[in-house]
Amino acid sequence: MFANPKYSHNFAKQSTFKMTDQQEQISALKDIRKMMERSSRFISLSGLSGVGAGISALVGAFLAQRELDRFGNSRFGDARAYAPGVSGETDLEFNLICIALGVLVAALSSGFLFTWLRARRGGLPLWDRTTRNMLVNLFIPLFAGGCFVLSLLVNNSGLVAPACLIFYGLSLINASKYTLTDIRYLGFLEVILGIINLIFPALGLIFWTIGFGILHILYGTVMYFKYERKST
Repeated sequence: MFANPKYSHNFAKQSTFKMTDQQEQISALKDIRKMMERSSRFISLSGLSGVGAGISALVGAFLAQRELDRFGNSRFGDARAYAPGVSGETDLEFNLICIALGVLVAALSSGFLFTWLRARRGGLPLWDRTTRNMLVNLFIPLFAGGCFVLSLLVNNSGLVAPACLIFYGLSLINASKYTLTDIRYLGFLEVILGIINLIFPALGLIFWTIGFGILHILYGTVMYFKYERKST
């Protein structure tokens, strides 16, 4: 009628041992999964890189709008703005290209800095096979898109902004196979935004600001709180 105290003690001891063993197995599986992710995916990409790129894009959009306003004033005879005619259009294009290159340099610099800091904190290599695979898959669509955008600029097309958004989104989707899968969703949003911009080409700067500025800041903030703040 009464349980054997010795048997109860052994049963509790065995149960505790099994639970401990299961926890160790789960922990080992998690470690193996992390090792596999590190070997196949570039996981040092920092969310703060997206925030830095977004802020750079917003500053660039502000400067570009100021240049466009100055060019618009010149068409109404404002002597303080660009000289009207071909020379004014040439100056505008040159200044816009300089602003775009400045935004690109600032975005790449902030991206490298924050990613390097995250890799250093986690004791992970910044350059290895996964990094190379990610960059190759990122830059193939970007290179093709860059050539296409240059042809649009030469022909004075108003589809530069949507083309930038679409090819950039495709690059992110293609590179997501070798880094955090969350970046794929940013790529989808960029492509969708670019397609909508095709319908409203006159609003190119606004869509460009949303895609490269606001979306980057939102994405980077979410990624930081999801992956980096906990580890920090």
